[in-house]
Order: sequence, then structure tokens, then C-alpha cells
Amino acid sequence: MKKITLLLLIFAFCNTYAQQLTTEEITSEALNENRLVTIKLPSSYERSKDKKYPLLVLLDGDYLLDPFAGVLSYTSYWDDLPEVIIVAISQPDRDMDCEWESESGLPQEKGEKFFDFIGREVVPMMEKKYRVSPFKIIAGHDVTAGFANFFLYKDDPLFNAYIMMSPVLPAEMETRVPARFKAIDKPIFYYLATADGDVGRLKNKIKVMDENIKAVTETKFRYLFDEFIGESHYSLVPNAIPSALYHIFSSYQPITSDEFQKLAAQTSGYVQYLEDKYDMIERDLGVKMTVRLNDFKAIEAAIMKNGAFGEFRDLANVARKNYPKTIIGEYYEALFYEHTGNIKKAIKVYNNSFNFEEIGGITKDYMLEKAESLKSEM
Repeated sequence: MKKITLLLLIFAFCNTYAQQLTTEEITSEALNENRLVTIKLPSSYERSKDKKYPLLVLLDGDYLLDPFAGVLSYTSYWDDLPEVIIVAISQPDRDMDCEWESESGLPQEKGEKFFDFIGREVVPMMEKKYRVSPFKIIAGHDVTAGFANFFLYKDDPLFNAYIMMSPVLPAEMETRVPARFKAIDKPIFYYLATADGDVGRLKNKIKVMDENIKAVTETKFRYLFDEFIGESHYSLVPNAIPSALYHIFSSYQPITSDEFQKLAAQTSGYVQYLEDKYDMIERDLGVKMTVRLNDFKAIEAAIMKNGAFGEFRDLANVARKNYPKTIIGEYYEALFYEHTGNIKKAIKVYNNSFNFEEIGGITKDYMLEKAESLKSEM
């Protein structure tokens, strides 16, 4: 049922994203041939001229583009996941693209050239032509997933996040990748998936790799392993895609109910938590964004619940920074004065809101009513 629902969501958004696709032919010096790539820009790309977006490089782009684009279109519509620029690489002969030497387990011949094509041609071209943030993701399935791991072998890996769906693992990769996690000195997001109905020889090495990764004690990487029950080597893909994306972008999501319960159990530090959350989104994911109104409401509720009214002034400063022309900064400053006993000042600030734009259900009428209510109490 979950898989059917996901596919329906993907098809529902097909018309939306199909109009945002462009296909380009790259004349590759590395491959000594022309190669097609398909680019999907976010729906807000033309409207938000200063905004930068994470880059998702899809290997097996011929069949992975549609499911990834559908999930991202749906989730970004609800602001559950960020908008992403996708570049899907066409691979008419994926086995030759991903050629590696059987004993050394390293790329060889066409595989070396394809590795250079991705790192030295595709990614730089996307960075030059589009507003790409520093955060980059690579994804693949079976042989292309195994190949994508080669980027982790570099001293400074090109990608920040890796989506590995039932990878075919070259020699020693199940030990080499965990060893790299110990050495890499920057945050890496890593997702690995198999299924109980996966190809046996693949699943066995994947499970060994999972055990080796879980034994790594360093905390610079963030890891999630899925084994889907009742799925096969192919049917695991539509299940793995949303799981992987939610793992990678977990910090991006609005404050959840569980998150709020933990936050409300604190006695202070609510506004600092909010600022840290959005700083982490920008630092780790390369996404600079305005604080959501719902997150302001969550912090307001935590302050009220615990009587930490002094934090309303700090919240007012954050609100003005994010929504400088709106009424929300005045609202929180007025709450600060009201709940710390300076009623006259609160009345003045509530009345002053007439000069600002309404936002998020905070209207001028409501602010004036608050002022009148406080006057009558005096």
C-alpha cells in the first residue's frame, strides 16, 4: 500500500516537473564522446534569483530521474524537504561506465574516464551554469551505487551525501568505505539499502558493510541502513528514495511534535535552539532559509509553557531579522513587555503595529484589541 501511494504521488506531480526539464549534450573530453544529461530545476528557481540549491547527481539517470523528481516535487511542495537541482546522467552502457578492476576493486579504463567525467565536467558545469549550493548528493542503484562509493576514496570527497541502493560492491569496498569514514574530516551523510528479496550475493556483502560501518565510533558521518521486507532488488528503490532523502535532510524539517516535547522539557534556551537549528540547516545542507512561521509558533508555545517570558525579546529580534516589514517582531516584543509587567510599554508596542504588514494570522485588529484589553485591565 505504501509503495502504491508513493507511486501515485509521483505520477500526480509528473506534469509539474516535466515542464522544468531540460536535456543537454555534453561534449566530454574525459569520455571522448558526447553524453546526454537531463536537468530538473526547482519550481522556485526563476522566482528566487538569489537562492542557491543543493545538487543531486543521479547515476542511472535514465530510470532514477522520475522517482526522485516525483518525491522531491511532492515533499518540497509541503516544505518538508528542500528544493534540489537534479542532474540525471544518461548511461547507455552502465557496466562500461562503471568498469572496475576485479582484484584491486578500483576504477579502470572507461570507469576511470567516467569518474573524471562526473567530477571534472558534470559538477563544474552545473556549478557554472546554475545556482548550486556547496551541498552535493550522489545516488545510484546496484552497479552505479557501488561506483559512486569511489568518490569517498578521495582525501576530500566531492559529495556530502551518498544514496546507495543495493550496491554491487567491488573488492574490499565493504571494509574500505568504513575506514574512510574514520579519516574524512567533514560531515558525510550515508544511506545504504537492501531488501530481504535482494540478490543474495549483493545482500551478503551489503550486510557485512553495514556491520563494519556501525562499528565506526567517529561521529563525522550520519548513517542510515534499511532492509526492506517483502521487496526485491528493484522494488526496494521506490521505498528507499524517500527514506534516504528524509535521512539526509532530517534537520531541514519543521519542528516536529517529538522535537517540541523535548524542547519544552527544557527550562530555557528556546530561541537559541531555533537559531541553532537554522544555522545547522545552512551549514550542513547549504540551504539558507527564512525561519518558518510554524517554528516561531512552536518556540512561542515553549516560552509560554515554561514562563520564560524574557526570551520573547530575543524572539522579537529573530522575527524582525527574518520578517523585517511585518508585524511579528512587534508582536513578540509586546508579549515580552506584557508578561514581564511593563503594561504601558506593551500597549504602546501593540498600538505601533499599525505601521507593519500582517503575517501568519497576526493582524492589526488583533494587536489593537490586545492594546485595548490591557488598557481596560489597568
